[in-house]
Amino acid sequence: MSRFGITFNGKHSFNDFGLTVASKNIGNPSKIKRKERVPYSNQIYDFSNLYGGQEYDERTLTYVFNLRSYDKIDLSYMKIAVLNWLMNTNGKVILKDDYIPDYYFMAEVEDAPDFNELKYGGTLTANFTAYPFKIAELREGNDIWDEFNFLLDFAQDTSFTVNSSLDVTLYNPGAEILYPIINSSAPMKIIKNGITYNVKAGKTTSYDFFLPLGENKFQIVGNGSIEFEMYKELI
Repeated sequence: MSRFGITFNGKHSFNDFGLTVASKNIGNPSKIKRKERVPYSNQIYDFSNLYGGQEYDERTLTYVFNLRSYDKIDLSYMKIAVLNWLMNTNGKVILKDDYIPDYYFMAEVEDAPDFNELKYGGTLTANFTAYPFKIAELREGNDIWDEFNFLLDFAQDTSFTVNSSLDVTLYNPGAEILYPIINSSAPMKIIKNGITYNVKAGKTTSYDFFLPLGENKFQIVGNGSIEFEMYKELI
């Protein structure tokens, strides 16, 4: 029977290694504040949201695993296997916590895990450096009602048929700016806040077109079908 754990680097801590979790700490990211004081005054200006979104530091996820074995040689082999599993990644990869369903982290073990050997096994502490936000597994606009979370999810359409022009509202329910993948059947124009974005046929994405937090209204000009693929990110 499976027990609580994490899936990381393609393997599950309990199912693949028999590790149980002694404790964990899901750290929260801190805001990066960019402030300037006006000379000779007490007035302070905050430029943290100058480009439309608040920046955050990376977060730390700490898991303490139990390694159990009555044989010291078997324990050594188990430790080698676990260390290679944790350390053998090239940058951040997906980390899924069994107790946070429908979301995942992008994380990496940068510092050497700490192993505390006991009489029959030991504990291994792994600190993961992670992207600040939890990322949703289900895209916005999905119609999987059984998975709908009334606290975190927002029901909305993300696919549209355009005949000449169409006024559209998309909602970013997360905590980070979204840069949607746009899948269009034909070239179109998106007009948002007085700025026109040219959309090519096929799948495209651009750092020029983004969705700040909350409600986003814009107009689509063209003929055909268009879809916005996006996954919300939460703290």
